[in-house]
Amino acid sequence: MNPQRIVPNRHTRARQAALRQIAQLGPFVEGSLSPFQRPGCTQPGWHLTFKQRGRTRTLYVPMELVAEVKKWTRNYRRLKRLIRQVTRCSRALIHSHVASRQAASRSRALTPP
Repeated sequence: MNPQRIVPNRHTRARQAALRQIAQLGPFVEGSLSPFQRPGCTQPGWHLTFKQRGRTRTLYVPMELVAEVKKWTRNYRRLKRLIRQVTRCSRALIHSHVASRQAASRSRALTPP
């Protein structure tokens, strides 16, 4: 589909807004941060849990990086949400393009030569 032929509508505007938000997003990391009890300590330790080749992996996160890694995991969740939003808008654009072509085809078929 030629980008110049896409008629600006609510789907294109929403998709462009989501793409701008993705561009503004900072560093991210896939996974979830979870605390665990360290023996003999009152403060919990932290693990980053993620999937790698179908297996669950954990990575120890040092205390001085926990706040930063929390931001990264939050950014990843936001990125996933924005990707879903861009996908929905792109599918809607495809659907409306097909529908308008079909309507134009019917219109040409109904008008006498």
